[in-house]
Amino acid sequence: MPVDLNGYWKMISNENFEEYLKALDVNVAIRKIATLLKPDKDITHNGNHIIIKTLSTFKNYNMDFEVGKEFEEDLSGVDDRKCMTTITWEGDKLVCVQKGEKAGRGWTHWVEGNKLHLELRACGAVCKQVFEKQS
Repeated sequence: MPVDLNGYWKMISNENFEEYLKALDVNVAIRKIATLLKPDKDITHNGNHIIIKTLSTFKNYNMDFEVGKEFEEDLSGVDDRKCMTTITWEGDKLVCVQKGEKAGRGWTHWVEGNKLHLELRACGAVCKQVFEKQS
């Protein structure tokens, strides 16, 4: 049974984010702003339907998907690209593969205790973020 991701999560650490953004060719001005942010995650998880809202003072990004179903993801709020995205459960980890212009792009979410972990990957760059569940 997959882990329950429901909840509001506040970022507590963010490692190697600028290198990840460089790998995506995000311009330097946006990279500098993005690295200063500490976005929250608001996740609604109901069976195979998941909504992940990434919330910050600069930009918000909403991802609404069914686990196991490929869809076109519009990343215009992130790096101005579109890709074909598939998200699946691998054990207790939610794994995203994004096929498009950038190779090896995707992410993995998992929970340990009251912490939500996110590993972002693109073109060999890896960013690790940790969020703490709010009550």
